[in-house]
Amino acid sequence: MTIYLLIAASYLLGSIPFGVLLTRAFGAGDLRQIGSGSIGATNVLRTGRKGLAAATVLLDGAKGAVAVLLARHFLPELGAEGAMIAGAAAVIGHCYPVWLKFRGGKGVATLLGLYIALAWPIALVFAAVWLAVVGVSRISSLGGMIGAVSAPAAALFFGYPVYAVGLAGLALIVLWRHRANIARLRAGTEPRIGGTKDAA
Repeated sequence: MTIYLLIAASYLLGSIPFGVLLTRAFGAGDLRQIGSGSIGATNVLRTGRKGLAAATVLLDGAKGAVAVLLARHFLPELGAEGAMIAGAAAVIGHCYPVWLKFRGGKGVATLLGLYIALAWPIALVFAAVWLAVVGVSRISSLGGMIGAVSAPAAALFFGYPVYAVGLAGLALIVLWRHRANIARLRAGTEPRIGGTKDAA
């Protein structure tokens, strides 16, 4: 498998819209017409189907992890660079899936799977930051964004400079995908966990 095939395979893997497929298969409607229209687990939760939301988190996370494992299995000579490239392609595929006219999710769950496969301490830092921010603010999107920004710093701290560069780029994508959330945060209208559900 060449690096180009790896990138293509990882992108296509990331592009699988599990949230859309699951909600459609179980009669929960077209996810793109619900809430924010995003294909991620947070929007799946707005259908009231907690089991489908949990499955979406697991499957979206698996996309990032499997991409890294593919790189390590088929192109071990590329080392950290190959793993990072494959994982990044999966996250980009999730955010910009070819099957949905490049309108995808926010990338947080796929990023978490990527962190776990790259180096579990990075995932641990992300999870701790996410939990702390959400525990204080009760705003899931804020936790995801700050967690994503913390990951490159964690990678540097634990001695993974190659991962730090790649994860910094992905953090920028995550922030861009959350631009509507950022606007609501500035306006004080971003929904809180347990609050009203007029959300996005």
